[in-house]
Amino acid sequence: MKFIIKHEIEGRLRIHAVQGIMTCEQADTLCWFLEQQENITDAKVYERTADAVIRYTGSREEMIAVLQGFCYEKTEVPENVLASSGRELNSSYREKLILKTLLHYGGKLIVPYPVRKAWMTFKAMRYIWKGVRCLAKGKIEVPVLDAAAIGVSVFRGDFDTAGSVMFLLGIGELLEEWTHKKSVGDLARSMSLNVRKVWLKTDESEVLVPSSAVHPGDIVVVHMGNVIPFDGEVYAGEGMVNQASLTGESLPVRREKGKTVYAGTVLEEGELEILVKAVSGSTRFEKIVTMIEDSEKLKSSLESKAEHLADRLVPYTLLGTGIAGVVTRNATKALSVLMVDFSCALKLAMPITVLSAIREAGQHGITVKGGKYLEAVAEADTIVFDKTGTLTKAKPTVVRVEVFGDVPADEALRIAACLEEHFPHSMAKAVVDAAKKKKLYHEEMHSKVEYIVAHGISSYIDNRKVVIGSSHFVFEDEKCTIRPECRERFSALPAEYSHLYLAIDGELTAVICIEDPLREEASDMVRMLKKEGISKVVMMTGDSERTAASIAERVGVDEYYSEVLPEDKAAFVEKEKSAGRKVIMIGDGINDSPALSAADAGIAISDGAELAREIADITIAADDLRELVTLKKLSNLMMRRIRKNYRGIVGINSGLIGLGVAGVIQPTTSALLHNSSTLAISLRSMKNLLPEEKENSVYSKSKTY
Repeated sequence: MKFIIKHEIEGRLRIHAVQGIMTCEQADTLCWFLEQQENITDAKVYERTADAVIRYTGSREEMIAVLQGFCYEKTEVPENVLASSGRELNSSYREKLILKTLLHYGGKLIVPYPVRKAWMTFKAMRYIWKGVRCLAKGKIEVPVLDAAAIGVSVFRGDFDTAGSVMFLLGIGELLEEWTHKKSVGDLARSMSLNVRKVWLKTDESEVLVPSSAVHPGDIVVVHMGNVIPFDGEVYAGEGMVNQASLTGESLPVRREKGKTVYAGTVLEEGELEILVKAVSGSTRFEKIVTMIEDSEKLKSSLESKAEHLADRLVPYTLLGTGIAGVVTRNATKALSVLMVDFSCALKLAMPITVLSAIREAGQHGITVKGGKYLEAVAEADTIVFDKTGTLTKAKPTVVRVEVFGDVPADEALRIAACLEEHFPHSMAKAVVDAAKKKKLYHEEMHSKVEYIVAHGISSYIDNRKVVIGSSHFVFEDEKCTIRPECRERFSALPAEYSHLYLAIDGELTAVICIEDPLREEASDMVRMLKKEGISKVVMMTGDSERTAASIAERVGVDEYYSEVLPEDKAAFVEKEKSAGRKVIMIGDGINDSPALSAADAGIAISDGAELAREIADITIAADDLRELVTLKKLSNLMMRRIRKNYRGIVGINSGLIGLGVAGVIQPTTSALLHNSSTLAISLRSMKNLLPEEKENSVYSKSKTY
């Protein structure tokens, strides 16, 4: 690709592609290509100017070489990326707005007045008909007010006022529709499936392969707690599938041989072999869009109240018009009241504010599944953290393996990895990664694996029962024992590490010591959350008392609880809610799912289990926990903007009504100012809530490459 560097600072380039008109498809292709490069951290492509802004790491020369090697024809973009792109949507709505504005103002200059009058009368009939239909249903709502204002203006022969009202109403409808579709599209894209590897069933065993290598007709194996990667049919096995992401059903449904399953749903219990029917992600995207658009989850309580208030105010506006007419005996002054109403701005500005906040959260790697969850975060005063993979780093590591039986350390690690690789948890990943580093590869040598949530795993190898998991699971539930000569060494295990216990045939074989480093930003994050209005920070973990106390002190939480089970976390959340507190729960594992569901806002860390991400109301993709503070700030600012909009709408429109009744302004001016203020508030509501980072230019240059 030939390009010109238009502007440059360290780690950032703005380039211009030397070509003709850049199509939306070309822009999406270039953007996708740039995002796939390891040294590029962020990329934006602007098709109207054929420009791209790129943030990168590494050397400038490497970046230029990457750009020079790009070619539209040779870049294979996944079908769902182009199908779900919102770029064409934005372009079409920009063109609609420009065309509508040109036709309105250009028509005044070119079209003769008698023709315009006939056209305005024809257009007015659409609004009047909407108002009549509303009245026919026994409702006095916004369409009645619009119909009255436009109808009275046409009846009085004031076609300029009628035209201005209809133009501004049309602009408002377009902006609302555009913002809604864009926000829903952005949200759906962030919720779309992103499964990189799947278990493919072969004649011999299960093989972990890239999802791109799977084709219709293949059989994939899905273990408990994992997402179903493709639309298909159950070939073998049975399980309980959580379909909330597509259907909104809160309870899982049973799926057995012959039943259909859908991509993006999550297997809560059991194990399924699935005959793949479709591998494209675009159908899932369409399902998500439909689900979001039909769901009441998008509405915050303030948004719903604003809509109801808007409709309730309509009769009072009509009554005010009548009173103004009777008292002043002046139709012009009465019309000034009719031209101004509170409902239009309330019904337009509030949803735009909420949807824009959801869109902005997406820009920070935060997926919010509905406006009411942002409101819940804003109102929250209590936050509950799971420890492992949340307050601690998502990539714990195996420090050493302590042997307590006849099995060598490497063999114990190999057995542990063989069992753990089937289940999504950060501890399991640590064991699997440690085995890979030591090149302890294995074939599937065990029988069916049983996973006991928050406890451990049980299976059989060569007819010998093998269990791996927590101390409670291995010693209390499974009644495993320790050799007498090993008990002193067992008591001396280092407390600073998390321990995973492996037992064979009822006897402890090995203890895997796992270091789970605390996130560097954890204490800063807690301090900043308190500054933003959180009064109580709680940590809950299944780890021992000593480990929990050490972490809690370093993080600075107000309370901590150790050796807790999933039901304990959920019970604590319910207890806090019953005490009148608003609770946020943050976790990353299957064992956090009950608490995530119980909280006012459940937040999942994206590196965690798929089930946690599906059940959670908000998902954070960032590596830095301080994005939680960003979420809290964004939520607080959204609520502040909603209240500010409310005060502005009431203040401006009350002032306009007063000026109209006093005869200071004419109905035409009143309508223009009312609709202009509504449009201005709506446009302001579309702006980002968080301040943008300013960049200082190092140098600018233009050079063709």
